[in-house]
Amino acid sequence: MTKLFKNSKIGKLQLKNKIIMAPMCMYKSDNSGEIKQFHHYHYVSRALGGVGLIIVEATAVEARGRISNNDLGLWSDEQIKKHKKLNKKMHFFGAKTAIQIAHAGRKSEVVDSTPIAPSAIAFSTKNPYKIPVEATLNDILEIKNHFIDAAIRARKANYDAIELHAAHGYFLCEFLSPLTNKREDVYGGSLENRCRLVIEIAKDIKEKVKLPLIVRISANEWMSNGWSVEDSIYLSKELEKIGVDAIHVSSGGNQEKPDASPKIEPLYQSEFAKSIKASINIPVIAVGLITTSKDAEYLLENEYCDFVAFGRALLRNPNLAYEMASDLYEMDIIKSSYKRAY
Repeated sequence: MTKLFKNSKIGKLQLKNKIIMAPMCMYKSDNSGEIKQFHHYHYVSRALGGVGLIIVEATAVEARGRISNNDLGLWSDEQIKKHKKLNKKMHFFGAKTAIQIAHAGRKSEVVDSTPIAPSAIAFSTKNPYKIPVEATLNDILEIKNHFIDAAIRARKANYDAIELHAAHGYFLCEFLSPLTNKREDVYGGSLENRCRLVIEIAKDIKEKVKLPLIVRISANEWMSNGWSVEDSIYLSKELEKIGVDAIHVSSGGNQEKPDASPKIEPLYQSEFAKSIKASINIPVIAVGLITTSKDAEYLLENEYCDFVAFGRALLRNPNLAYEMASDLYEMDIIKSSYKRAY
């Protein structure tokens, strides 16, 4: 059997293959933050199409933590019921599920609130971005509790795992970077201090929720004096120590105009994943313009990663897993109803 279709685990969670649907914002909710009919068709079709683990899009832990007014939320117990219904359908078709819990920080575009961040530094001077308020220690404690409460709600909604969003320039990512975190308290300054909040939240979730926990990071923020791969290795090692089950390796997103951007091409982030994988003993998920079965298998065979996350490719084709199974001569993977297509 090819590596892509081998049964594998993240923590104690057994997955039927190494194909992961990356969390991608769909902006199809409304100010309620609730699951809509769109989400059922969108996610369940990928479960039917053979994806091993579906990570539901960035879901805000509080209303002002949304990226937009159309983001999903899990800040209220009232939102649990519809997430639970969605999970039931995805599970029916054999997928395992996770949800990415998130806070947009200074990148929030919500029209009726003021964003909050580690420091009062705007992401951009252009609309719709606003100058955020600098979080007090009480604010930080409150937001930390929002993350933990959202994780507890995710468990009640029957998600199989949780992904903590600490990438792409959102609230937790902003704490990590010396360019967006100018604090002089225990959450700012040294690398250890800047990593403190992510580690504290991850530790609390592991202790209180008892689900496999993935942490998504931007391995490099593409700035000459910013967050680096070496910093990411340090953070990943610390997260492993407290029981985090996997690291999901992306990059960028924290700066409007990065000065050291890589060429955006297939597998452009995979070297970051490989560097982190070589430094830790928990699974690493690679993501970033991985679109073919050949590339996915190459990454797994050459130990760049342990799982492969697909984004745009799964937007184009909900049956991507079956197409890849056909490419790799794994015809037994394909549901009988679809075999005639291959």
